[in-house]
Amino acid sequence: MPQIPVRAVYMRGGTSRAIVFRPEDLPKDKADWDPVFLAAIGSPDPNGRQLDGLGGGMSSLSKVAVVGPSRRPDADVDYTFAQVAVGEPLVQYKANCGNISSAIGPFAVDEGLVRPDGTVAKVRIHNTNTGKIIVAQFPIVDGKAAIEGDFHLDGVAGTGAPIRLSFLEPGGAATGRLLPTGNVQDFLEIEGGGRLAVSLVDAANPTVFVEAAALGFTGAEHPDELAGDPKALALFEALRVAAAVRMGIVADEDEARTRTRNLPIVSLLAAPGEATTLKGSRLSATDMDIMTRMISAGQPHRATPLTAAMCLAVAVRIKGTIASRLASSDPGSGADIRVAHPSGVIPVASVVEAKNGEAFAREAVVYRTARRLMEGAVLVPTRLIPKSPDGPGT
Repeated sequence: MPQIPVRAVYMRGGTSRAIVFRPEDLPKDKADWDPVFLAAIGSPDPNGRQLDGLGGGMSSLSKVAVVGPSRRPDADVDYTFAQVAVGEPLVQYKANCGNISSAIGPFAVDEGLVRPDGTVAKVRIHNTNTGKIIVAQFPIVDGKAAIEGDFHLDGVAGTGAPIRLSFLEPGGAATGRLLPTGNVQDFLEIEGGGRLAVSLVDAANPTVFVEAAALGFTGAEHPDELAGDPKALALFEALRVAAAVRMGIVADEDEARTRTRNLPIVSLLAAPGEATTLKGSRLSATDMDIMTRMISAGQPHRATPLTAAMCLAVAVRIKGTIASRLASSDPGSGADIRVAHPSGVIPVASVVEAKNGEAFAREAVVYRTARRLMEGAVLVPTRLIPKSPDGPGT
């Protein structure tokens, strides 16, 4: 038998898509997961299209999730996120994806892992990548996650049922500290960029924030404009690598360039201003509180990664950060922070308090939509799955 079917569900979560597996359908040894994920997604693909798998040739469409019952008493399910590189045989587990997080609650209900009563589900999700708890709440219809609704998510066509995601105590998701260096602002020496002022913040996902103007940008650039500028991409990568070392995510620059290609996320920031979305809508300064263009895994995003948007909302609440200085919102207010990105505007709520003399992120809340797109099995070459009485390769 040249290929083995592995049970899976293909889901959209927010502005991303992922293949979602159950752990019992994968090899028992997690060290054997990578070949399965690479084959299912279609990586590595030197042409950047992932035609031999279910990926879409960009980081937001090259994702995997594994969901099963939780071993923690404060959670209903355990969720492991995997970012699959497009052009390299690399699967990364150091961070979570906020967009895919929105698909986990509906997946758990539809799979029967969680059986809610009433018309609203509340699913407690333990993200194994970060050790953090996410609480998802969404409507239920006939025992399944609702799909139809009037909530519109910029970057996704149409409307859907809203999913409320509360990320509890999101600080220190990758580094153990909300401010990994202890500073609200640091300086990094970047080849091609000189000495740059940055804010290094780790909430939901570690992010390096820099004022777009410091790099010669406005913050309103089209993602394709950035993607088509080799010098800009090299500059963003140099900034990411330097920030990864300074934040303690990696031991050295070589590890950042070869093994941890997706962290931290790079965020170019600008004060509220005029911009045009990907669908041609005009945004004015009054439509937003801060504007950003974000880059992860070497690619400019067409919509803001959800975890990075939450990190930005937290950073705005920390006095002295670059985000706090550029945002129009009062850092002490409790209102949503409207983050403008290439596809539109996303509102994000964050609660930041003082604790033991330091900033402490209590919660970050966002709304998404999700949809189950396909269910069945992905076919994986037999040679990639070890034969074992405990796994699917028997």
